[in-house]
Amino acid sequence: MIGTPIGNGGDLAPRAIKVLAEADLIACEDTRRTGRMLAEHSIRTPTISYFEHNEEQRIPGLIERMLAGATIALVSDAGTPAISDPGFRLVRAAHEAGVRVAPIPGASAAIAALSASGLPTDRFTFEGFLPPRDSARHTRLGELAHESRTIVFYEAARRLPETLATMRDVFGPERMGAVLRELTKTHEEVMRSTLASLAETFANREVLGEVTIVVEGAEGHGREVSSCAGGVTIAALTEAGLSLKQASAIIARATGRPRREVYQEALRSRGVRSDDESEE
Repeated sequence: MIGTPIGNGGDLAPRAIKVLAEADLIACEDTRRTGRMLAEHSIRTPTISYFEHNEEQRIPGLIERMLAGATIALVSDAGTPAISDPGFRLVRAAHEAGVRVAPIPGASAAIAALSASGLPTDRFTFEGFLPPRDSARHTRLGELAHESRTIVFYEAARRLPETLATMRDVFGPERMGAVLRELTKTHEEVMRSTLASLAETFANREVLGEVTIVVEGAEGHGREVSSCAGGVTIAALTEAGLSLKQASAIIARATGRPRREVYQEALRSRGVRSDDESEE
């Protein structure tokens, strides 16, 4: 199981290059796309197509070859195989057949996006792609409305405006989120703000490339005060080392709201019922 670059070819790890070169066969989604990656590293290992619609037919033959002693490398078009990509059925069959399975870590759009989102990373859940139909997408997001962990989604670029609008309506306009597009590529873009702001930004904008969406969990939302400027919140400022009083002053200047009002709102969000403005 070999992780391959999600955009920048320089992210292919040295160990991955070595294993790909030494394998007897490489199973991949698109032999042409993988072939170009292999050519960049002068790897001449033969390839065989292995994708969603031929998995069941390919598995018996691949297992037979491995039982006979062959080493087979599995890759997807980009990122880590079996993560919203073909692979888990072959891995399951290999385990059941007593074949050793070894992961060769590499890029993953979900983890890369999570790390760059500025949202809590201690606990998160990966949802992959949402249903393409509007009603099914709305229903699924409704089921996630009270999820306390940070949520990571993949989405098709053409559906991004509709998905962000639905997230805004279901999760609430002030829930924080991040849109990460074309990660590691030339036109990489990372935007972090409220879901209302993100939905407005992408409402009438043509979006291209690979898209990952990261959304703050319901539990974290209670700690991110709604007063924000350009996606900067009191929580973010205090996590950076400012006192609650200092952070409130910055948000107040940026939003034009009274400092005391912002400060008291921040206290209430933390469960403090006091008019005391002493330094935290």
